[in-house]
Amino acid sequence: MVNLKERPFYLNDKQIEWVENTIKAMTEEEKIGQLFVNLTLQRDEKSLEQLVDEYHIGGARWQGGSLEEIYEQNRYFQEHSKVPLLIAANCEAGGNGAVKEGTMIATGAACGASRTLDTVRSMAQVSAKEARAIGCNWVFAPVSDVLCNWRNTIVNTRAFGDDPVHVAECSLAYMEEMKKYGIACATKHFPGDGSEERDQHLVMGCNDLSVEEWDKSYGYVYQKLIDAGLPSIMVGHICQPAYSKYFCPGMEDKDIKPATLAPELLQNLLREKLGFNGLIITDATHMAGLTSAASRKDQMADAIAAGCDMILFFNDPKEDIEYVREGLRKGVITKERLQDALYRILGMKAMLGLHEVTFPEKQGLEVVGCEEHHALAAKAADESITLVKDTQKILPIDVEKYKRVRLYFIESAPVSYSLGVDPAKKKLIQELEAAGFIVDAPKDYYEYEMEDPNPFNKFKMMEHEGREEFKKKVDLVLFVVNMKGYAKDNNVRLSYSVGHSGEIPWYVREVPTIGISLSYTNHLYDAPMMKTFINAYSDTSEYLHAVVEKLTGKSEFKGKANDIVWCGRWDTKC
Repeated sequence: MVNLKERPFYLNDKQIEWVENTIKAMTEEEKIGQLFVNLTLQRDEKSLEQLVDEYHIGGARWQGGSLEEIYEQNRYFQEHSKVPLLIAANCEAGGNGAVKEGTMIATGAACGASRTLDTVRSMAQVSAKEARAIGCNWVFAPVSDVLCNWRNTIVNTRAFGDDPVHVAECSLAYMEEMKKYGIACATKHFPGDGSEERDQHLVMGCNDLSVEEWDKSYGYVYQKLIDAGLPSIMVGHICQPAYSKYFCPGMEDKDIKPATLAPELLQNLLREKLGFNGLIITDATHMAGLTSAASRKDQMADAIAAGCDMILFFNDPKEDIEYVREGLRKGVITKERLQDALYRILGMKAMLGLHEVTFPEKQGLEVVGCEEHHALAAKAADESITLVKDTQKILPIDVEKYKRVRLYFIESAPVSYSLGVDPAKKKLIQELEAAGFIVDAPKDYYEYEMEDPNPFNKFKMMEHEGREEFKKKVDLVLFVVNMKGYAKDNNVRLSYSVGHSGEIPWYVREVPTIGISLSYTNHLYDAPMMKTFINAYSDTSEYLHAVVEKLTGKSEFKGKANDIVWCGRWDTKC
């Protein structure tokens, strides 16, 4: 049984008494409910009432909803629940991870590129202040994965980088700031994403490092966080075959399971070897990395039996609760294991003082998206944007010499006029024009009507003007990539609108061309012909403004690239 007086809880006798008395007063139904964190999508009072009165949820995370709606939802949870809830948000880059009105400060990649830990500290501070204002007390962050495979786009921008020492430093800084504001961290995704290219949303992830390699990288990071008092950890649907076979000699490949269902990884490795005493929560249980590993019925009971204390998201609440109840009846989950999980769940609630604190006042919402936070976002952009290479030595750009700019904007999905204009395209054009450039771009890039009724067609390669004519009217090409993916592709690579699209970099030998990524850091693999390339990390207003400032020499490039950007290729460096 967990000792709540030890790290990371450090509870006093009064707090432990609250934990024990609360558990004693629970029915079996209420105990099982504590094991679940609900994904809240419906905010009507009847739905919220059912969650707290019928399902007795232990925690909540949500999607969608306005600032006020989320505030009222969380207020309802805490004012009507018999036991206060752990209320979580995905604050990996700023307060925008808690609510859409929140402030995006810096992605993990931007923090990792910054030469100062102030960037990650600012990101954590803003995350904490804005999340706390809406009643959040738990964050599913930091992302402490070590990005050691350039093909991985699942955590490419979310991870702090490829150096375990730097990842640990950034993760610790994030956790320290959260602690100041009374918010618990759940680092993710144990045993570690970033070593392969597949997405655990779509397939069981595999961390295929050897025991020795894992200890020096992921193990190093987790140990640093655990030693510093990490309160909770999110377990990915990711296997670690080397350690599974180390603790279970003779294990066959067919028996390897994701960490969420693997007691040898949760008990032998995480609890015993690394000494983690805090709360373990699964990653989202609708991911194929878990759903394809066992039947739902077995997943629910086996995850708790293996060592997970909380299950992230219901599929069907009544059904999932019944699966756990049946696991208890059959002895798959022992009474001791259930009691241990409850002690850790209630222990973290007591550690955060949830049984004593009142819900934040509504006027505190003024901090969300405030001017001060956007100023910190601008500072983070200035500190992180990275000049990866400039072998043509064109920077800084003289606006008078390179005044006429052709803009190509490479997006994730096919452009459709019916979908409207990407705000990042409009904002970038505005920033370029404000800097003195004359921008030539397809009509759909603009929110206003262009004077030229026949702008160039980016979709058809064969309809380009002659090369000499092109050089007469274009001084500079900006090749801007804003590609993202989520739970759809195992990795995201550069993709053009159509075959033989005019966006394809035929122009790099005709006029000076600059490549800019607004997201992933590995695009040079597909565009090695770019002689100048910038990683800007985000498409928010602050980052778009900063990148134009740096292009024109009004601000120096301060970010530092890691070796991931070269994608293991010689031609990306030329």
